[in-house]
Amino acid sequence: MTLLHSPRRRFVGAAAGVFGLLATLFVASPAVATPGTEEPPTVREIPGHESADTDDPAMGTASTDIPGVDEIVHSRNISHLATVPGEVLRGTTSDIAFRDHYAFVGNYDGFTVYDIRRPERPRIITEVFCPGAQNDISVYGDLLILSVDSSRSDDSCNSTTMPATRPEAWEGIRVFDISDLRAPKYVAAVETACGSHTHTLVPGKGAVYVYVSSYFPHASYPDCQPPHDGISIVKVPLKTPRNAELVSFEVLFPDGGFPGDATGTATSGCHDITAYPALRLAAGACLGDGILMDITDPEAPRVIDRVQDAEHFAFWHSATFSQDGSKVVFTDELGGGGAATCTAAIGPEYGANGIYHITGKGDRRKLEFRSYYKIPRHQADTENCVAHNGSLIPAKGRDIMVQSWYQGGVSVWEFTDSDNPVEIGWFDRGPVSEERLTFGGTWSAYYYNGHIYSSEQRGLDVLRITDPRTNSARSVKLSELNVQTQPRYR
Repeated sequence: MTLLHSPRRRFVGAAAGVFGLLATLFVASPAVATPGTEEPPTVREIPGHESADTDDPAMGTASTDIPGVDEIVHSRNISHLATVPGEVLRGTTSDIAFRDHYAFVGNYDGFTVYDIRRPERPRIITEVFCPGAQNDISVYGDLLILSVDSSRSDDSCNSTTMPATRPEAWEGIRVFDISDLRAPKYVAAVETACGSHTHTLVPGKGAVYVYVSSYFPHASYPDCQPPHDGISIVKVPLKTPRNAELVSFEVLFPDGGFPGDATGTATSGCHDITAYPALRLAAGACLGDGILMDITDPEAPRVIDRVQDAEHFAFWHSATFSQDGSKVVFTDELGGGGAATCTAAIGPEYGANGIYHITGKGDRRKLEFRSYYKIPRHQADTENCVAHNGSLIPAKGRDIMVQSWYQGGVSVWEFTDSDNPVEIGWFDRGPVSEERLTFGGTWSAYYYNGHIYSSEQRGLDVLRITDPRTNSARSVKLSELNVQTQPRYR
């Protein structure tokens, strides 16, 4: 283990218990909340149209203008408080989890811990170098879990990429002890079939269960053989997380699921699952299928209903329940996050959200489609844009989400009237490039204790919405939030 030092930060190594694994920690000095460029970007407020819910026309949103490169535009009910760029990690920024006054942000190169007790001035506490796409992230007490969906030479943080055709290649989940946020310890690794693209935590007695979503098996991959029509379930004992183990592989699609066609992706596992433990339900986005599950037994989830939308959905990506659990919003990641799908040519019903009602009771519950929602602002042909990760804003008596759209920015939208969803606020930057299609933008945008946190590729964005439709959410305080483990808001 090598310790390196520099005037700005110190580097620390931590072994991973009995596995002898190695993680390299970059403990950074406090970062200044700044847009991350020497010259501050242009900022414009867009009044938009009058909303039916308020007499203030600034609360509405509409714009046909495409901002210039790096120009920031937003509706007047959104305030941009800070952007904190990473100091060490240079990979793609991914998902976000929260505990107390800390935000944990995944990165293809590892993860970063931010102190957000002052949302207008967040600071970096720790950057951990541990490569492995996507490093989707969650926290549970003093545990932090990362998803690794790229073939690695071994399970250590010093691993290198390796072809998936090699039998010794490794991918799965990593478990860290974060009781000391300045020196997280790598304590366990569990290999899973086809790796872990994303994962979802489901609390159990004395343990937390990790539902591992992965897909795209291949006959030449020894650890990812077809058929692959389910999810891996890993059990992590809370007192002895080093004993984490794979307990089952649950087949969710015994008939293979959606077979695929020219417009939709065949089901071969799941992309993402959102659990609602208080209701013993989970909703899964499984490439060609959207599913509703009973998770009364965390080790044996049961599919209650499933839906398909071959006409409009290309790739079922993620799911979000309404506060009362009577609705599910599924997202379609048309183009896999790398295409420009928020254009007039693509239209409003592709690469969008689908709103479904849950009808019936018990095992007779069904998912009933109601409408689509897509941001109403067209983006440039050089901007990757599609529906991506979001969370509820727990406003009283309303169904409101905040959501990332990659270079389409952040959208706050309401689906209280499921047949007529409407955008009520937004924040956007101009394209990364005006010459060619370039990856960028925000991966996840989540509401946590009064603010919106967005994992933008330029750094962690902090936003605040001031709107009569969302202000009641400020009274809701959480001590922990993994968006894919949806809480019952009080």
